[in-house]
Amino acid sequence: MSHVTKRVLAGGLAVITAAGAYVGLTGGSAPAVADQGARAPIVIGHRGASGLRPEHTLSAYKVAISQGADYIEPDVVSTKDHRLVARHDNWLADTTDVESHPEFADRKKTKTIDGVTRTDWFSEDFTLAEIRTLRTEERIPALRPNNAVFNGIDTIPTVEEVLQLARANKVGVYPETKHPTYFDGIGLSLEEPLVALLKKYGLDDRNDKVFIQSFETANLRALRPKTKVRLIQLIDAAGAPYDFVANGDPRTYDDLVKPSGLRFVASYADGIGANTARIVPVDATGRLGAPTSLIRDAHNLRLDVHTWTIRGENQQLPADFRQGNPSAPGYERAIGDVPGWLAKLYRLGVDGVFCDDPSTGVSARTEVFGS
Repeated sequence: MSHVTKRVLAGGLAVITAAGAYVGLTGGSAPAVADQGARAPIVIGHRGASGLRPEHTLSAYKVAISQGADYIEPDVVSTKDHRLVARHDNWLADTTDVESHPEFADRKKTKTIDGVTRTDWFSEDFTLAEIRTLRTEERIPALRPNNAVFNGIDTIPTVEEVLQLARANKVGVYPETKHPTYFDGIGLSLEEPLVALLKKYGLDDRNDKVFIQSFETANLRALRPKTKVRLIQLIDAAGAPYDFVANGDPRTYDDLVKPSGLRFVASYADGIGANTARIVPVDATGRLGAPTSLIRDAHNLRLDVHTWTIRGENQQLPADFRQGNPSAPGYERAIGDVPGWLAKLYRLGVDGVFCDDPSTGVSARTEVFGS
């Protein structure tokens, strides 16, 4: 999912509220869901259990699986020798110890990725053997200091290793191709080797436990005739798919959530992965607003609606669900009322949730749906 801190916070602040009065978690034996015929949503381990371990590590994926996640999410980038590895972005300093490797000092470069200039170390400048010498680190240690205890333990996994782990544990995979226009432009297209890997592990049918997701549209449209697996169009709270920007297409994500935009998405994708702000906005104080019609509009076109990202810290929650004394040290890092947030989200009708702590998604689903 989105890497920019502001975007993360915006996604964390946008949550679901029911159109009428809220019926909270019952605590009793009867399911609290309003529509007893509703299908229980899937729970996706966002970058693994990234609220508990450094993201996109085998450790994070294993924790997510142990917590009952239905799917684990590897974000996909390429190495210099065209091997697919699990990183949220192709730059490495945020999540590895690359700065401490003097042998790679000359690999630090300035590049423009999706219109943004960045100085860093980039996956496409390393062979797989070289990138495997790096050790992973927590991306946001100020918010998640407990995760930093696990710095230096894991290496960067290949996407194939993630697929092997998923198959061994009978869970689904939900890969996201990162910066596809950029990788196409440097001759390291992500989609073809990803589809080949999925086929190698028997994941090539719409009934298989796999989704491919992207914030761009052109790569998903190109994938449609090449694979039967389900495709998900990601929709951010603001901005536009970078392939639109690169090709001078004036449409934005705002356009994609309109009825005409959703019809366009339905021509090639099986669902949308919407920032929670697209489902229920929040005001300037972080309070919940009225829900939009996005879920209903998407369901009318037989599009699934998955939403991201459910994070537990007060800093990431709407004001309605924060807990504790705001003046106390550590308040922003404290865990808020995540079950209440998820219950609202579930009751509004989403088909899946991306959770940094999948156990919360699973337990709230059991409370709401009884299973």
